[in-house]
Amino acid sequence: MSETATPRPATGMRKFTGISLSLLLLFVGLWSSTNLVEMLDSTEVMVIQYPNGTLIAATEPGWYMQWLGRVQKYPLRKQFSFAESDNESLRIRFNDGGHANVSGVISWEMPTDSEHLIMIHRKFGNPHAVEQQIVRPTLESAAYTSGPLMSSTESAAEKRNMLLQFMQDQAKNGTYNTRMVSLRVPDPLTGIEKTVNSAEIVMEGGKPAREQESPAKVFGINLLPMTINAIKYDAAIEQQITNRQIAIQGVQIAQANALKAEQDAITTEKTGQAKAAEAKWAQEAIKAQKVTEAQQKLEVAQLEAQAAEQYKRKMILEGQGEAEKKQLVMNADGALDQKLAAYVAIQKAYADAIQNYKGNWVPQFVTGGGAAAGSGAQQMIDLLSIKAAKDLGIDMSIQGAANTAKK
Repeated sequence: MSETATPRPATGMRKFTGISLSLLLLFVGLWSSTNLVEMLDSTEVMVIQYPNGTLIAATEPGWYMQWLGRVQKYPLRKQFSFAESDNESLRIRFNDGGHANVSGVISWEMPTDSEHLIMIHRKFGNPHAVEQQIVRPTLESAAYTSGPLMSSTESAAEKRNMLLQFMQDQAKNGTYNTRMVSLRVPDPLTGIEKTVNSAEIVMEGGKPAREQESPAKVFGINLLPMTINAIKYDAAIEQQITNRQIAIQGVQIAQANALKAEQDAITTEKTGQAKAAEAKWAQEAIKAQKVTEAQQKLEVAQLEAQAAEQYKRKMILEGQGEAEKKQLVMNADGALDQKLAAYVAIQKAYADAIQNYKGNWVPQFVTGGGAAAGSGAQQMIDLLSIKAAKDLGIDMSIQGAANTAKK
């Protein structure tokens, strides 16, 4: 009886199959492990689509179960650039027919609520599509409807900030409802007025009426403030703007020169007024000095007049006092001293007259029983004395006390 041997090739095949299966299982396990969980960074949001088609939105950072589902991540915030160098600038047409390319940047933020996030994912599927199909069209629409609200030269000067405001407001909230109006405006080159058609914003309740809602707002995308860093106009418009700036500079220079001339005139006038005032006040100072001196002289004269008046009153009072004194004395003794002095003077005068008389006082020859020689002269003296005493009111008789009587 002989032994039967097992063929070697069958055994080798089983081993090979086992090894291959093990490797396949290992590969599947490794692949499965990378699709079981997903890490969400704080700067992102994501949507997970499970094998059964269910979609969930993840907005908070951390680990999420993937369960072999498909994950699409979106940046929480991203900056969109519309630069001319990248052929991404926004084309604008103004109400005067001029064109320009606007370059700048704007940041946009993804929504953090599940409804908007899933809606964006289902319609666009990735961040690039969101930029090209939501953000950019929204900016293009805002630029298209902002241009007709002004002229190209206005956008480069007095309405430059308004252009940014119009674009930003319409991009975020929706395009304006406008109507066309005809305006008479000066030509920037010739200065001659011309008629242009311009868009005017329709207002409702003090706010701009919207023709349609912003696509970004519809999908919950937040557009942050826009920045415009360049506006490149067509060559003809650039020339108009340059000419206008030259003209404005010329006007400003002329105004500055006029203001300077006016200021010089004012300065000259003020200088003249200052000199006139200085001369006037110099004269006023002299006048004040003269007035002061005259006032001093007047006061001195008044004081002297007052002094003279006081002196006059003093002399009058002294005279009145002396007169009253003399009157009282005369009333007391009948002015005996004066009368006696007068009487003595009269007697002395008579004596001097008789002494100096060279003739004969009595006749040389006397007949009859006349008086003795010399008695005639004596009689005349006595008579004159009596007359003088009578005229002076002097009583020559001795009565004790002096007594005089007024006649």
